[in-house]
Amino acid sequence: MMQLWPAIDLRGGRCVRLLQGDYDRETVFGEDPVAQARRFVAAGARRLHLVDLDGAKSGEPVQAELIGRIVQAAGTARRYAAAGVARLVVGSIAIERPELLEQLADALPHAIVLGLDARDGRVAIRGWQATSELLAVDVARRHDALPLAGVVYTDIATDGMLGGPNLQALGEMVRAVRLPVVASGGISGAADLERAAAIGAAGCIVGRALYDGGLTIEAAARACGEGGP
Repeated sequence: MMQLWPAIDLRGGRCVRLLQGDYDRETVFGEDPVAQARRFVAAGARRLHLVDLDGAKSGEPVQAELIGRIVQAAGTARRYAAAGVARLVVGSIAIERPELLEQLADALPHAIVLGLDARDGRVAIRGWQATSELLAVDVARRHDALPLAGVVYTDIATDGMLGGPNLQALGEMVRAVRLPVVASGGISGAADLERAAAIGAAGCIVGRALYDGGLTIEAAARACGEGGP
């Protein structure tokens, strides 16, 4: 079974999607992210992937209050830590302050997820506004022994494009580490989810396909093995 992570990307208090992480190529899918969270949960979603795009760009938790309201509205607050979330995805810190990632992993074992967003295989940081010289698979290997909850691997070129995931890069990441790998970027339908699962992805983040109507929560859950008959 592969976990389904419906995505709610937040910018300016609204629910949006970016094309290939470009802040100038934004589509607004809703003015009320809290209502969107309720719809996903009502349709059967077991978890949500919340992204503070403003915070990713600025390095500060801009949408913290809104994320708290989303967690409460989803009806799952009792299962989460005092901060209101089950897991925290850490990205730029792994490149700029790797010692802090180690400290966080030790302080919050199995609650920190290493977020690796790759452009041509190299890790992008600070809301994808800059690209490092480090290969994503090398960064993942470097931190593979930490008590992390997993790795979220995003291929920027496919993100938001509905053209299918980069299965080759995903397979390389899955084989490179022992940590569970969650795929992100390019999912257009149930067949893409089935291919990601066959490669060995532990989970898959789905965004635009759910908002454009090309994929329902129910169909996505079935493709992941989480749904009913």
